Amino acid sequence: MQTRERNLHRVVSSLVVLGVTGTLTACGGGSTSSGVVVQSDKARITAPVLAAGDLAQLASDNNHFAVDLYQAVRAPAGNLIFSPESISIALAMTYAGAAGTTATQMASALHFSLAPARLHPAFDALDLALTSPGSGAGTFQLSLANALWAQQGFTLQPTFLDLLAENYGAGVHLVDFESATESARLSINQWVSEKTAGKIPDLLMQGVLDPSTRLVLTNAVYFKADWVTSFDKDSPDGTFNAPSGPVTVPMMRGPENVALWTGNGYSAASLPYVGGTTSMVLIVPDAGTFDTFEAGLTADTLAAITAAPDATQGALSMPRFKFTRSFGLRDVLMQLGMTDAFAPELADFSGIDGQRDLLISDVIHQADIAVDEKGTEAAAATAVVIRTQAVVSNNLFIDRPFLFLIRDDATSSILFMGRVSDPSQ
Repeated sequence: MQTRERNLHRVVSSLVVLGVTGTLTACGGGSTSSGVVVQSDKARITAPVLAAGDLAQLASDNNHFAVDLYQAVRAPAGNLIFSPESISIALAMTYAGAAGTTATQMASALHFSLAPARLHPAFDALDLALTSPGSGAGTFQLSLANALWAQQGFTLQPTFLDLLAENYGAGVHLVDFESATESARLSINQWVSEKTAGKIPDLLMQGVLDPSTRLVLTNAVYFKADWVTSFDKDSPDGTFNAPSGPVTVPMMRGPENVALWTGNGYSAASLPYVGGTTSMVLIVPDAGTFDTFEAGLTADTLAAITAAPDATQGALSMPRFKFTRSFGLRDVLMQLGMTDAFAPELADFSGIDGQRDLLISDVIHQADIAVDEKGTEAAAATAVVIRTQAVVSNNLFIDRPFLFLIRDDATSSILFMGRVSDPSQ
């Protein structure tokens, strides 16, 4: 118990440790299904004060990032889904600890135009706006959850923890990446699975974390809602013209009061969900133009399309669909200009631990969606993996043929040289 108390105290002396039974002493230990959880004594701000227009500006900035990201990940061909909101939130929490050129590049790549003092309260307000109206009630549910996973004994800046507690409701789960890497990975995956109703059970694959990992920031989004008007469950199969040729798929017919509109090179529809706060917008480029339309999509053209000019009511038929996509976003984010965050000697996350010893090793994202006659269920999760820049010794297990040398170190002269193909011979 004394060792764990010392580790908790090293994380930050002003933390309050929370367990399943409530608040414990500042240096005590509370355990949940995800291990010991510590959190700043600052409460979540449930009524953030924003400057006029900040919430709309953040939503617009996030949408610009969403389209940039879509353009970056749309290849290869095939079904695609991701949650820009989840990725933006996870990286915004990481941005809270960035400084110097690292912070400047992150703000540019993520389209963060608000100053940090306004950005994080705006994220808080956006989260509350998304999840408050009717969330978790009846046939509509939209939830967002944030958490940090830190190496036991790793010192975090109190200001960093306070900001995440106040604006993102994020506590810190203490794990042991150094000597129990696999256990830490499973704990993170278990938390993500719980927050996504089991839809994202294995966000982090083996090998993503290693003993040099110091911090993982996670976000999980879960959405489940019924259509205001359900589709006909007895709809016959139909033909869908896939890029590889026509295929027969289960189709959904109706309803007949869907908002429909057309524009330059596309047709569109909007399907509202129960609760009146969310909808699915469908954009169908004219036949034979999908690739060109997709390549030319920008945040501004998307905003113009979703404004739904001159919408009329009509009937809609569409296929049922269900699929999952996973991404490692490291290369994508570097392509968007966020390079220093991943670079040894250049990354500056001194706002996290007060040192220049951290960098992002990867950003992992997974999203899942199922659409049927009744409604939609979708889930997504993002993990930002941060490790120390210090070199960690590796192990070598030789289980295949190898070469060997016996040499004189002073002169580099090779005395013997050979190969072992089968040591049993």
